[in-house]
Amino acid sequence: MAELDDTERPLIAHLLELRARLLRGAAGLILVLLCLLPFAHKLYALLAQPLLDKLPAGSQLIATQVASPFFAPVKLAFFVALVLAMPWLLYQAWAFVAPGLYRREKKLALPLLSSALVLFYAGCAFAYFLVLPMVFAFLTRVTPEGVAMMTDISAYLDFVLVLFLAFGLAFELPVALVLLALLGWVTPAQLREGRGYAVVGIFILAAVVTPPDVVSQLMLAIPMCLLYEAGILAAGMIGRQPGAPQPD
Repeated sequence: MAELDDTERPLIAHLLELRARLLRGAAGLILVLLCLLPFAHKLYALLAQPLLDKLPAGSQLIATQVASPFFAPVKLAFFVALVLAMPWLLYQAWAFVAPGLYRREKKLALPLLSSALVLFYAGCAFAYFLVLPMVFAFLTRVTPEGVAMMTDISAYLDFVLVLFLAFGLAFELPVALVLLALLGWVTPAQLREGRGYAVVGIFILAAVVTPPDVVSQLMLAIPMCLLYEAGILAAGMIGRQPGAPQPD
């Protein structure tokens, strides 16, 4: 077997390190999932509560597919496991890339990663505790007379997960603006000047990714507008720090 030359050894070492980090991340995710699987049905009952609270007394969700009573709770358990294991997964990614970063880059990356994680959790919590009750209250009010609102458990799960992802990712807007400013692609002044275009884009995005009701669209668009302003402030504070990259 031919020996590796000096240029191949670092590449092989990086690939081995990457494999090890991926395996550790997957092992952590699987461990969390195994811990959650016995509680999958309770998790689904908790997720369904915002809709059940707004339905008439005695109403319930239905299963129109044979295997959906099994797969829907398992799918939810996997999503919850992924969310809970995200700090561990991000740590593995950080441990892989950190040795190649400068000290200033490490100093900026850790707050950004932490902020992104917290904002995603905040977006999901906002969707569960505020958006879902208001959306379901609106939908039950507009249900035609004589029509029973009987939602399939798989369709309900997909609907709620889309909302969670939409709000979780939307709450990442300040982090995205800070990253753009750090890369020198935009400045806080440009962000302020483009505020009007950003607001229009936010409302269009909210209309696309949320259900076709005004309530959910406003409840996504208004926080995003506020987060846009927070991103401008954060980008300005980062830009004034010593050693921060300046645009050409």
